[in-house]
Amino acid sequence: MFEPDLNQRSSDSASSNVTRRGFLISAATIAAGIYAWWSMNKPHPSEMKAPAQKPEDVTVVEFSNSGERTGVAHMPKIVKSESEWRQQLSPGAFDITRHDDTEMAFSGQYWNLHDSGLYRCICCDTALFDSKTKFDSGTGWPSFWEPVAQENVEEIRDTTFGMVRTAVDCRRCDAHLGHVFPDGPKPTGLRYCINSASLRFVKSV
Repeated sequence: MFEPDLNQRSSDSASSNVTRRGFLISAATIAAGIYAWWSMNKPHPSEMKAPAQKPEDVTVVEFSNSGERTGVAHMPKIVKSESEWRQQLSPGAFDITRHDDTEMAFSGQYWNLHDSGLYRCICCDTALFDSKTKFDSGTGWPSFWEPVAQENVEEIRDTTFGMVRTAVDCRRCDAHLGHVFPDGPKPTGLRYCINSASLRFVKSV
């Protein structure tokens, strides 16, 4: 005498299972469609550009290739997209100047260079260091006891790798150059430890 109730319950349960299964299938289909649309329309990294903004003005001291100071210039900061910097720079120079990488000690082309001349930014050609202030620090990186003009570099607090250091960037284009430490020779007592890949050397004539 309980068969009709059992049959009804079984029928209701089957109907409920079908309805739930249909809902889950529909939800999964919709989610898959949304993900497919997003995947097709999201920007590719190579297509991403630097955010559009008005470059700020900077003041730098200009020098001739012979190292003579030629005057002070006010100009817009150089701002480029990732792809534009990649086209301009070698892979190593790009990683160091645009992503704060560091070349291996004793591997750069300028660490043991003793010629007289001027070291310019590899990204924007701003004068940065003079060979007159270069010294052998024994570290395997080009080292200077001062920049050619303090206006041409920017010093930034760096807390990466669990340390507190002072990073050095090019004032005009924000290229990462290296770090400055308080263990250099007189007269400044500073050591600007700079990546060769961030520099372009111009020999005095």
